[in-house]
Amino acid sequence: MVVAHAPSLTRCAVLTVWYDGACPLCLREIALMRRWDRDGLITFIDLTDPAQPCPLDRRLMLERFHARQGDVIYDGAAGFAAMWRAIPRLRLLGQAARFPPFLWLLEAAYRGFLKLRPILQGWLR
Repeated sequence: MVVAHAPSLTRCAVLTVWYDGACPLCLREIALMRRWDRDGLITFIDLTDPAQPCPLDRRLMLERFHARQGDVIYDGAAGFAAMWRAIPRLRLLGQAARFPPFLWLLEAAYRGFLKLRPILQGWLR
């Protein structure tokens, strides 16, 4: 997976975020991000809709969070950081994630969360 540092988002920049529409955790988070994305810089795509475009293997994209800005596809914590940079109230957190040790910690936390995700989903269903 390509994980690179892209320039800061501007009003003309577009970020695409793919999410698992069958996951109650994901739906709650995406609903919050949509409310906070007041500038409309993010396009959210539900991967459970087979009619929606998917640049990588759909099954693999459902396993981890993915976002794309321009030609760069981010996954895991780097994907979240890209999304956070597009949202003013989360921008500082997204910028901090450009610092490799901080991104490494976020990725470790994300991998831990992925292990708990099925349990948490069961509680919300």
